This record gives sequence, structure tokens and C-alpha cells, in this order.
Amino acid sequence: MKGGSFVTIERLANLEKLFVVGHRGYKEKYLENTLLSFQKSLDIGVDVIEFDLRLSRDHQLVIIHDETVDRTTNGSGPVSEYTLHELQQLDAGGWFGSVFAGLKIPTLEQLCELLKNSPDVLLNVEIKPGFQALKAADMAVAELGRHGYLPRCVFTSFDADVVAHIYDTYGLKTQGFPSEKMKNFIPEEHGTYSKMWSVGIAIKDLTPERVKQFRELGLLVGTYCPDSEEQARYAVSCGINRMTCNNPLAALSIRSELEKRA
Repeated sequence: MKGGSFVTIERLANLEKLFVVGHRGYKEKYLENTLLSFQKSLDIGVDVIEFDLRLSRDHQLVIIHDETVDRTTNGSGPVSEYTLHELQQLDAGGWFGSVFAGLKIPTLEQLCELLKNSPDVLLNVEIKPGFQALKAADMAVAELGRHGYLPRCVFTSFDADVVAHIYDTYGLKTQGFPSEKMKNFIPEEHGTYSKMWSVGIAIKDLTPERVKQFRELGLLVGTYCPDSEEQARYAVSCGINRMTCNNPLAALSIRSELEKRA
């Protein structure tokens, strides 16, 4: 199999196991959505890495969370107004600390190359709403497909149109959010929830009742971002088996505890 792995995203359906997701890599200690952050999250043993995709002005897939470059680089203005070359001239690390100065906004292709050394890791691919989001989704599916990674992917978006497009066009696994968090949400019986495989609930909104509600809809349920031991243990008590963490260490420790008991 191209990509060298037979691990698939279906693994997350095992409710007897706790899965830990690195949110934008290892966001708390390293530059979010950089190759360094992703590698550090892999080094500590996360099961899944989550990352955000947008299109540059010249329609190249880049990994960055915000609609603008202002917060995470030394530039300013919308990502969609920069070419890939221009984006990769920006310093995406100095704002976080001088030791990180010179880090760059990566492309999806660069991340795919990094992942060749981690055949068992799963991928949460978030398509950000905004500029050419459906095209970004199409290009992401094509790129990940070229590397043989699609079986390992769940595609996430806060835009219900993106979720529906990926589900309807490709039949791939998708993740959305509770209706009040999503743009373009369709509430009907055959609406947005029917096109979702999984739902992500913010830790501040998490209750056992909400988990039960979504499981009754046939959805897997995860939470973001339980970064303390107290939050992670609370998530487990609610029946959560997947945690997307800025600092994965607490969740990884609890996962180790649970595995020893099994």
C-alpha cells in the first residue's frame, strides 16, 4: 500500500481505548502548525495529529490556523493575499520565542513527507472556512490520496458545506461540531449530522448527557482541549475516548494508566 501503512481511521471507533490527538502538533510548547510542533507531538507518542489547511493566493495548500498571518508570523494581512513563496519568507517562530525564530509556515506536501516516518499515526485534517474552502478540501483529498494517507484521515470543518462536500463527493470520514458552533448547518433529518462520522465538543461544553445525545445519533465523540489532568479525567468520566490537546502529556499519562489496568 502506498504510504506504507494499513492503519485506518476506523481505529478511533474502539471505545475501549483512549486516543490522544496533538492539537496543531504540540501547541503548548512548540510553534503550532509547524513541522517542529508536529514532530515533537509524534515524539511523545500521540495517536493522531490535527492540523489546519488554507489556500494561498496562488492556490497552494498551507498549514495555518488563522485567516490572517498576523498572530503567528511577522507579517500582516490575509493568508489568501500571499503567494506560497511570500508566505514562506515570513518568520513563523520568532513571536513565540527567539529560539524558534526562522521557522516557516509548512505546506501539506512537507507534512506528508514528514509523516513517512510515522506510518501508524492518524490524521485530523481541518479545512478552515473562508477563501476557496471547497477547493482546499478537494486539493487536500488529492494530495493525501497521492501519498496513500486517506484511510488514516478524518476531515474536519466548522463549515457544514465543507463537511457535506467531502462526505457527498468522496465518501470519506468527516468530523463536525455541535450545531451552534457550525456555519451553514442544516438541521433536517438528512442534514449536517447525517454526513458526520464524528463530533468534537469543547471541554467547557462537555457533559455526559451531550456525549449520550451524539452517540444516539450514531456519532463518535471527542473533546478539545483538555490540557490539565483534571480536565482529562473529567473527559474520561463523560465517556470520551478521544482528546485533542494543546499539551498531550496529561492525556497520555491517563492513557498509560488505562492500558495498565486492561
